[in-house]
This record gives sequence, C-alpha cells and structure tokens, in this order.
Amino acid sequence: MGRNLIESIMGAVVLVVAALFMIVAYNTVSFAPAKGYELTANFLKVGGLQRGHDVRIAGIKVGTVVDQSLDPDTYDAIIRININDTVRLPVDTEASIASLGLLGGAYLQLRPGNETEKIQPGGIIENTRDFKAFEEQVGEVIFLATGAGN
Repeated sequence: MGRNLIESIMGAVVLVVAALFMIVAYNTVSFAPAKGYELTANFLKVGGLQRGHDVRIAGIKVGTVVDQSLDPDTYDAIIRININDTVRLPVDTEASIASLGLLGGAYLQLRPGNETEKIQPGGIIENTRDFKAFEEQVGEVIFLATGAGN
C-alpha cells in the first residue's frame, strides 16, 4: 500500500510541474499578432531566410519576416515583413539578407537611409542586396587575391 501511495504522489508532482511549465510558457510567448505595419522587398536569392526570422537594424530586432513568395513574372523572391510601429523607415532604406554564422540561420538586415520621406505602410523597400553564400564570398576573395582576370 505504501508503494502505491508514493507512486501516486510522485505522479501528482510531475503533473503539477508540467502544468507550471505550461503556464510559464504560455505567459512568455505572445500569441497575439505583431503590432506594426507590413512592407515588401524583392530579392533574387534569399538563402536560408524563412517566415518567422528576425528583421534587424544595427543588430536590434525591429520586425519579423511574415511570408515569402515567388513573383510569377520576374521569378524574384517577394519577402513580406512586419515592422514595429515605433520604427519609420526612410525611402532610401537598404535591405539585405545576412547570415547568423557559418552554421546557418539568416535574418533580414535593414540599413536606414538619410531621406526625410518615409516608406508608407504596405510600401516596398526598393534598395535590396541579394544573399551571397559563404562559398561565393570565399571564391571572390580567392579570385581577387590571385589576380585572376587581369
């Protein structure tokens, strides 16, 4: 009888800990849609950028990648992003896809320009730089170092 009681108590403790974990997780994660405005940007290559990845300015998260699709006419990648309401981007902002490191991962990096006119919600970031894989960058350095093409 004593063994069944101990097993029942341990089972109840496990269930309480699991319930507490779920409560903390629910309170930590925001299930509400992000408040902000949407913009789009077109790229030839997006590398490993996916929905849910960060949009950053100077390393600070200011938004999220909402969706990606393919333009049926130009075959460019269309990236839709959601930007925080507190951030208003100049029309000459540049968007590029940056890597988190050698092991992968990507985010959309924004470099705000100097124009006083701002991109309106639903607008397009016109200045984009396409993703360049690490292998391509190494190849360019080797090409420049060896003086090939001279």
